Amino acid sequence: MFTRPFLLVTCVVLFRSVGAQEIKDSTIALVAVQADYAQQLPGGDMADRFGTNSNIGIGTFRKTRNNFTLGAEGSFLFGNNVVEPGVLRNVLNSAGQVVDTEGEMADVFLYQRGWTVFATAGRIFPVFGPNENSGLHVKLGGGFMRHKIRVQTQKNVVPQLEDDYLQGYDRLAAGPAGMFYLGYQHFGNKGRINFHFGVELMVGATQALHPFNFDTEQYNEAHRLDLLTGLRAGWTLPIYRKKDTRIHYH
Repeated sequence: MFTRPFLLVTCVVLFRSVGAQEIKDSTIALVAVQADYAQQLPGGDMADRFGTNSNIGIGTFRKTRNNFTLGAEGSFLFGNNVVEPGVLRNVLNSAGQVVDTEGEMADVFLYQRGWTVFATAGRIFPVFGPNENSGLHVKLGGGFMRHKIRVQTQKNVVPQLEDDYLQGYDRLAAGPAGMFYLGYQHFGNKGRINFHFGVELMVGATQALHPFNFDTEQYNEAHRLDLLTGLRAGWTLPIYRKKDTRIHYH
């Protein structure tokens, strides 16, 4: 008769302990989904073609109890700062205008478009932060980069800039890429405030996918070194393993 009350009291104590446990109490394993934004500066061959660009990213990673992280992430590059000169030089008339099939002046815009995808590995060092799961996040990645000049003619029809002819102007390039990230990862003690920010470097060993440029009447260089450096910040959504709050009798 003494055993059952003792077991019941033990179960109640264990139940309260599990229920009161928070992320601040220990280093835990979790899965996280994140969305972020970066403003990037180009370097290498990329700087000869584009100015600053925006980058929207989404990804996921798993953090182990030892604070190692393994994940995958992708991003979309976009901007309207195309600095490579003379892209449309051979479709301009004597007045420096682009004319459509109706003989009207056409509105033509140049944009930067691209994307990246990386598999990542890293570690969170809890040198500062509210708990042992937060801190300095060092991350390396390997993957793929692709970018081009988007030529947009709005409502006008310009034969030189339609369909397959665009391949002579878009400067499409792609190739393997690497990534280095150094930043801060924050997981709130109560799981409500979770964010990250840091400095990121992307390096792409790309090459032109369309060999010939119509405007320069020259072949593209076979190999490129494209660099993007930026500040990235965003929100993190952690997914914790559900705690077992059931009362077990033995």
